[in-house]
Amino acid sequence: MSVPVTLSDLTRYLESIAPLHLQESYDNAGLLTGNPAMVVTGVMTALDMLEPVIDEAIEKGCNVVVAHHPIIFKGLKRLTGEHYVERVVIKAIRAGIALYAIHTNLDSILDHGVNERIGQRLGLTNLRILDPRPDAEDSRPVGIGVLGELPEPISFEAFIRLLKSRMGCAMVRHTRWDERLIQKVAVCGGSGSFLLPRALAMQADAFVTADYKYHEFFEADDRILIADIGHYESEQFTINLLDELIRNKFSNFASHSTTVITNPVKYS
Repeated sequence: MSVPVTLSDLTRYLESIAPLHLQESYDNAGLLTGNPAMVVTGVMTALDMLEPVIDEAIEKGCNVVVAHHPIIFKGLKRLTGEHYVERVVIKAIRAGIALYAIHTNLDSILDHGVNERIGQRLGLTNLRILDPRPDAEDSRPVGIGVLGELPEPISFEAFIRLLKSRMGCAMVRHTRWDERLIQKVAVCGGSGSFLLPRALAMQADAFVTADYKYHEFFEADDRILIADIGHYESEQFTINLLDELIRNKFSNFASHSTTVITNPVKYS
């Protein structure tokens, strides 16, 4: 008979991959609800912790939701159910479902990290950290973003087609570009505009990220192609990444990727 896996066993494994001390100061990664001693009956992986995801976890017999984005960023002063965050927490606690977030700590690693997965989706080779952490004590690469090369230089039009097909983008917001070919590519899932100076310093031809503001696009100054593919679009494959990691480690409970599209942005 297999030994039951506790929530503590699961979180310890996830934190061996993406240690909590790597998260940014504003973040709230880690265990948000749940008893560490409880036995895991199933895991639902997601990008966002929303009510439909909790409902799907209940339907599939999962008592743990592992998501990239934490549902709680700031302290909750009340639980009345008036706000969507409160409703998610209430529903999870009532159903006995643990909520675990693995956010900027998963952004800050190369192996099995969010940005490595994006680089792999785009077919980039020679992947390395775009902005290494100077205070890193781990023996493995640590930092934000990745840098890599396409197998061969391609045109702007071909690069946009690549982004749409590999990243599931309905559209790409981008700066102007001429006939120069694109091969070296910098990547940062989610909001990555702060990494533009580093992408320029590393002489990237293109910078793929999300959440770019109007005035920030001017900073490209024709030196680099900024391609904003959308926050959800850039990180959606993290769902399968987490599911794969959990499935490969634990065999005595089921792991599922959510089927709920939690993207709040719609295109018409």
